[in-house]
Amino acid sequence: MTCYSLDGLTPVVDPTAYVHPSAVLIGDVIIGPHCYVGPLASLRGDFGRIVLEEGANLQDTCVMHGFPDSDTVVERNGHIGHGAVLHGCRVGADALVGMNAVVMDHARIGERSFVSAAAFVKAGFECPPQSLVMGTPASVKRTLSDEEVAWKRTGTLEYQRLAQRCLTKMQECEPLGEAEPDRPRISDSGLRPKRSAQ
Repeated sequence: MTCYSLDGLTPVVDPTAYVHPSAVLIGDVIIGPHCYVGPLASLRGDFGRIVLEEGANLQDTCVMHGFPDSDTVVERNGHIGHGAVLHGCRVGADALVGMNAVVMDHARIGERSFVSAAAFVKAGFECPPQSLVMGTPASVKRTLSDEEVAWKRTGTLEYQRLAQRCLTKMQECEPLGEAEPDRPRISDSGLRPKRSAQ
C-alpha cells in the first residue's frame, strides 16, 4: 500500500487487515481487523475521517472521501463492491453496496441492506434495516429476505478469508509465457451470484 501522513495524522491498519500494495491511504484513515482493501482503492482522509470497521471489505477501484469534519464509515462486515464511491456517508453493519454505486454525504444505509449496482444514493438518504435500495436516484424497493442477507454474509466471509490468504500466500512474481498443462484452479468455495435481488 502507499500511505501518506498528513497534518500529523498517519493511516492506521490493523495487522490482521490486508491492503493491496496499489491502494492509497492518506491521513485520517482507520482500517480495522480482518478487513480487505482491494487494488487501486483510494481512501482519502485529507478532509474527514475514513473508517473501515472489523471485517469490512472495500474492493478494487473504490473511493472513500468526505467533506471537512465528516466521517465516512463502513461498519462491521460491510461489503463494498468494485468501483463504488462513498462520500461522507455511513454504511451499516452487514450492509452491501453494489458495484459502481455512489452513496453521497450524510446518507445512512441501514444494517443488512443492499444498495444495487450502479445506484445513486442522494445526500441525506436514509433507509431502514434490511432494505433493498435501487435506482438513480435510489429508493427503497422492498425488504430483503433473511435468505438474501445470509447469502451476503457468506460473500463477506469469503473476503475475510481472502484477506488472510493474501497476507500469507500472495507473492509478487513474473508472469509465465504460457499456461501449464493441466493448470490447477483456485479452490472453489461454492459461492455463486444471486440470480436476482429485485
